[in-house]
Amino acid sequence: MRTTFKPPATVDEYLERIVDDGMRSLMIKVRAAIRQAAPKAEEVISYQMPAYKQNGMLVYFAAFTKHCSLFPASKKVIDDNKEALVSFKTSKGTIQFTVEHPLPLALIKKIVKARVKEKLC
Repeated sequence: MRTTFKPPATVDEYLERIVDDGMRSLMIKVRAAIRQAAPKAEEVISYQMPAYKQNGMLVYFAAFTKHCSLFPASKKVIDDNKEALVSFKTSKGTIQFTVEHPLPLALIKKIVKARVKEKLC
């Protein structure tokens, strides 16, 4: 019998599928920080990940086997926060963190607010 993977339809469903309790708890906090920073943003699933739209895509986040990621969809925002991100693995559009070394919620809010501002321009 062949099983098909069904992507999550909602962020709640995405979070329910995270097996590791610590990682799920962290992702719930990330979600809350994003929603606080961008209360008008629409919560969607895009690329099988939680994402937030307001005048276009703002940010995505995801849990993986050994790390979590915040995808600000902006190299400029990552570059503008490089000092605060020095202890995290970053690339052009990704910030990686772990349950043991989480991205500070205040920094997540700052990044999301910067993305909202970018999308208004």
